[in-house]
Amino acid sequence: MDVGNSSQSLPFNNEENQRQEHINTDRLSKTAHYYIRNSAPNIPSNIIEMEGEENDENNNLGELPHHDEIELQDETLNIFGYKRSIPRTFGMWLLTISTIGIFRLILHWYPEWFVWFTSRKTSLANCDHILVKDDHLNIAFRPVKIINSKTQNEEFILPKGNGQMFHLDKLRFFTYRKLKYFWYPQKNCFATISQLESELSVNYFHKCVSSQTGLSDKSVQQSVTVWYMDNYAYFASIIVGMSVMSIGLDVYQIRKQERKLRSMVHTDDQVQVLRNGGKVQEISSANLVHGDILLIPPRGCILQCDAVLMTGTVIVNEAMLTGESMPITKVAMPEADDEHGETQMFSFKEHSKHILYCGTQVLQTRYYAGKHVQAVVLRTAYSTLKGQLVRSIMYPKPVDFRFTKDLFKFVGFLSCIAALGFLYTILVMISRGSSAWKIIIRSLDIITIVVPPALPAAMSIGIFAAQMRLHAKQIFCISPSTINTCGAINTVCFDKTGTLTEDGLDFNCFRAIYLRNGLPEFGNELHDFCTDELPENGELLKAVATCHSLTRIDKVLNGDPLDLVLFRKTGWIMDEASERMGDETAQFDILQPTVIRSPPLHSSVESEVELAVIRQFTFSSHLQRMSVLVHNLSEESHIHHLYCKGAPEKIASLCLPETLPYGYQSFVDNYAQHGYRLIAVASRRLNLNYVKAHKAKREHLECDLVMLGLIVMENRLKPQTIGVINQLNRANIRTIMITGDNILTGN
Repeated sequence: MDVGNSSQSLPFNNEENQRQEHINTDRLSKTAHYYIRNSAPNIPSNIIEMEGEENDENNNLGELPHHDEIELQDETLNIFGYKRSIPRTFGMWLLTISTIGIFRLILHWYPEWFVWFTSRKTSLANCDHILVKDDHLNIAFRPVKIINSKTQNEEFILPKGNGQMFHLDKLRFFTYRKLKYFWYPQKNCFATISQLESELSVNYFHKCVSSQTGLSDKSVQQSVTVWYMDNYAYFASIIVGMSVMSIGLDVYQIRKQERKLRSMVHTDDQVQVLRNGGKVQEISSANLVHGDILLIPPRGCILQCDAVLMTGTVIVNEAMLTGESMPITKVAMPEADDEHGETQMFSFKEHSKHILYCGTQVLQTRYYAGKHVQAVVLRTAYSTLKGQLVRSIMYPKPVDFRFTKDLFKFVGFLSCIAALGFLYTILVMISRGSSAWKIIIRSLDIITIVVPPALPAAMSIGIFAAQMRLHAKQIFCISPSTINTCGAINTVCFDKTGTLTEDGLDFNCFRAIYLRNGLPEFGNELHDFCTDELPENGELLKAVATCHSLTRIDKVLNGDPLDLVLFRKTGWIMDEASERMGDETAQFDILQPTVIRSPPLHSSVESEVELAVIRQFTFSSHLQRMSVLVHNLSEESHIHHLYCKGAPEKIASLCLPETLPYGYQSFVDNYAQHGYRLIAVASRRLNLNYVKAHKAKREHLECDLVMLGLIVMENRLKPQTIGVINQLNRANIRTIMITGDNILTGN
């Protein structure tokens, strides 16, 4: 037996999927920096070494840390360094053989004991195994692997901070839950690639461009030995048969669900990158590495990595990650501003509008004709945002259900009864003069029947039947044991839009604000923007026609469904500069903005109007609004109009108090109580020259607004919603609606 690799068969490492992890080192650092890819083809086994094979002359635990913490996005890992001990491992297997496997079974139940009996403590810098503990006390014992630069004829490069690199002769790493953690000698710690790159400045990217089965072994542990020894052969055989069948069903279902999940998330495609001095190469997406310069095709693709956009504009659909099937515009990462300079650091949160995420669909790119849209690869495989989502499905956090605690209390109560029965049986049989063998058998028999021996098998068969019913509804579960928890559910929470209601919104009416005797008042409900009943100059109509993020893809308008409904209601025409240039994928100059035109002889405006959208402040869920800066081509060049729309409460807080009608909030609440969604619209006239209009900050523009009116939208229920809610109510299950709309909408 190969003692040095025996830890790879540990039962408590099943969650790691014990198949050998292969690493492709075919191409090392020929871009900005090289790292081991998270998923790649095979390499010869002699290239991957166990670190324990090297000399350990400086293994002094007092000089280097034995323990460290790794801060991840949603959890903290505690890691401890160990080196396999041949004498200890030999002693462990000797005890296992002498106890007919009972000692090894005990070590299985207490994995930290296994580590103590097979390894000795050492520093993280010199260890050949890592003991990993997460926040939920899950334990894994992972081997540390080494790739030597001499065997690769290449050098390894890791980031030192702020875009600087340093060279390594060998690369040490271990794998835990699909992520690789590399030894970082500069700081004497293990870290992921994302953590190593957290100190990059914004300008660094511009320099780049310019230059398991899941089945626990405990499922097969049955107390049948005692029954066989006590002549309960038939009973014991039936229990064994039922257990084998239930285990087989569990394995079959789990593997089936895992394959289904893999088929849903695994993708591979050919991509184009710039390598070897700016030459275009076509490679497999599995061979992308951090720092590669990725070329985004003009007519779209499915992204295979997280990347930061450096040139051009990209329109993406992020439904895979957010569930919102609406196009989102990503813009190129700007260079650091004058205020921050080189100190401005890159942040995934702050620069999200410049980041293209793995799994999202690129609908269209725009840039100067004949130029490539470029992005720098940030993360690949399980390090990406999509990978984190998949990992959360594969390794869900344990949930501390109340009934689980009650179950343990019940088992504990039965154990007390069993202990009393055990002692009583021993005393009675001793007083009767029974033989020692018979006393042991009868006493153990009491313990084995405290919990019904057929219960695990019966539960497995029930879970299998439940899985088959769920599968028929296209619902997949890779953790069958959690199905039982559904029986304790007493509350169900539903998202509103797209779940209880249809995805889109229907236009109901709008209420414009009129000045009567110098005071603002709401007008009557109007159902058509093409009417002469609108207030003077039709400011509300102009705001609705321009304040949106719509764009044309293959000559078809795309964008937020709400914006589409409202824009089509206006009847106005959007003329993008790319259309005037004859190439929809070409980026227009800033002097040629999108122009919104009124239709000929529109009754709501005095003459044909052309409104140029100078700037667009996209919708933010945090700010609860969006706005556009518009210039009327018939007015003087320094006159601009800001149109803003959003949540009624938020827009009202930005408006001049004297422009709000009396009883504004009660008016809003009345519509919200009837289930309508309200959008407030406001405007502001600005006297700015062209340069100031482009440099002014958003918060300085979105203030002192004039309220124009309210738009009332209707979100209709799906046909099956009422039936499902009624069925849950009949089962005494409470239903809750989750909505980002006005709180009164949920009543």
